[in-house]
Amino acid sequence: MVQIPAFEVEQWMDKYENTPGVLNIAETCCASISIDQLVQFNSSQEKDARPLIDFSARLTYGAIRGSDELRQNIAATYNEDEGTAAAAPPGTSPLSSEDVIVTQGAISANHLVFYSLVGPGDHVICVFPTYQQLYAVPESLGAEVSLWKLTPEKAYIPDVAELESMIKSNTKMIVINNPNNPTGATIPKPILAEIIDVARRRDIILLSDEVYRPLFHSLEPRETPPSAISMGYQRVVATSSMSKAWALAGIRVGWVASRDRAVVEAVAAARDYTTISVSQLDDQVARYALGAAVRPRLIARNLELARTNLQILSRFVRDHSTVCSWVRPTAGTTAIVQFRGKDGTPVEDESFCKDILDRTKVMFLPASRCFGHGKTSAFDGFVRIGYVNETEVLRQALEKLDEYLADHLK
Repeated sequence: MVQIPAFEVEQWMDKYENTPGVLNIAETCCASISIDQLVQFNSSQEKDARPLIDFSARLTYGAIRGSDELRQNIAATYNEDEGTAAAAPPGTSPLSSEDVIVTQGAISANHLVFYSLVGPGDHVICVFPTYQQLYAVPESLGAEVSLWKLTPEKAYIPDVAELESMIKSNTKMIVINNPNNPTGATIPKPILAEIIDVARRRDIILLSDEVYRPLFHSLEPRETPPSAISMGYQRVVATSSMSKAWALAGIRVGWVASRDRAVVEAVAAARDYTTISVSQLDDQVARYALGAAVRPRLIARNLELARTNLQILSRFVRDHSTVCSWVRPTAGTTAIVQFRGKDGTPVEDESFCKDILDRTKVMFLPASRCFGHGKTSAFDGFVRIGYVNETEVLRQALEKLDEYLADHLK
């Protein structure tokens, strides 16, 4: 029997997020929108001419790999690379709809990539901390997994020299998460280029989980890295979804994208054993949201929300600098903040989170449990905060947290 460890983040969320009256600042999606709100982002003069949902369509399995229009719209997000520091190298062909497979969320996309490409005898290197799935699933499939540790001293930017030292003769895959969950750090383009060069020289697959892309809310356009898939290496696999940056977690749509046709076909073959296709209704909503008439205004809304809320959280951390500290995130929706007691030592973050939830209804996650992979001391006192929710929810939560800190830590 395959041994699968508890998925700590998901179990914590499932246990506590429906607490009556909860102020949830553990959530990692941009504040979710409704279908009615989505329609308002359409800039087309003909927005009422074509309904978002075609109610006349028969609800068959639909296009197995995703509708061509949705896959074209997904490919366009990579080909345009709007606002990034660089486009694809000369000679790189545009990503096409044939390079994309639509999945049920990024969690399904990642699982299919591992299930298709990794097994016993393989070695996988994965950045750490990150979403637990990215190292737990390949390990459960029998692969040896090495954790490539990110540190606050280096602003959670990967050390490429360390990566080089971790490579083995059987290294099959390098896994990165850019922007990173939980730190909110961005791998800069020069470092990303070095990582890709390491992978290219050894013919290693690079899986880039880009579910928080393109929420580069604190970087200038010239500083924003392109997707790893846009940097000229054929064996890059990028995954993403509609959940985080696009505020549509409820439609459960994600994707796998790669210019390596062998990878695409392997994922497609594995997918026949799982979900077969995504809901036609979800596909229609996703293709509408990623269409040229909607996508720019939708991402602009989410970027503005992220910038507004990050300023509020930054002010809170600054005002409480005697008891908390962080590396300010540059992208995404999450940050990890360390809290210290009156004696300057880190709090026990799991009991800290539970006590705050019990006394104030404010919810966030203990990093040592949810990201510590065995509660390593590197995460003592750290909590993950999701700050791109409704601004008023964040304000109320931080006000209550301010009162708690005054009573218990100061």
